[in-house]
Amino acid sequence: MTNIRITEVFTQAMPVLEKLEEAGFEAYFVGGCVRDLLLERPIHDVDIATSAYPEEVKETFAKSIDTGIQHGTVTVLYGGSSYEITTFRTESGYQDFRRPDKVTFVQNLDEDLKRRDFTINALAMNRQGEIIDLFDGLGDLKRRVIKAVGVAEDRFHEDALRMMRAVRFMSQLSFSLEEKTRQFSIS
Repeated sequence: MTNIRITEVFTQAMPVLEKLEEAGFEAYFVGGCVRDLLLERPIHDVDIATSAYPEEVKETFAKSIDTGIQHGTVTVLYGGSSYEITTFRTESGYQDFRRPDKVTFVQNLDEDLKRRDFTINALAMNRQGEIIDLFDGLGDLKRRVIKAVGVAEDRFHEDALRMMRAVRFMSQLSFSLEEKTRQFSIS
């Protein structure tokens, strides 16, 4: 784990994590917002992953919207901002190569991070600014490389749009595509 300096956008979102933790749940900042913080890029939205089930998230906050409730996502309106809060989950069965046939809520951040597309997006950060990095996303940020989490072929078969996301990240970040990830993104 690595500690970093938390910026204002995270400071504003901190009460959301605190409320979830006070209610007895785990909660982390996840994904692109953590990546962009580490790259010192503008952050457009802050995503939160939690051990709380959607109904528990809704009970914890006064104002919420069922954004993607079937996939565990609730948008919470708090302090004049909105935050997507998603229950830790695993996914399986991607018959349309885009959306999972089955979503299973889990109580483990590690399982949630395993389902993500690229190592640089499979990063989480707690309230203390500690980075949770199970797949060497920090190393890939330093190497400026886009690499699939786990087996690249599996990630692209789950969601074919991940190939386009890889190209977009390469363009936006001036990163290269890791060799095994490249082999399956163009096959």
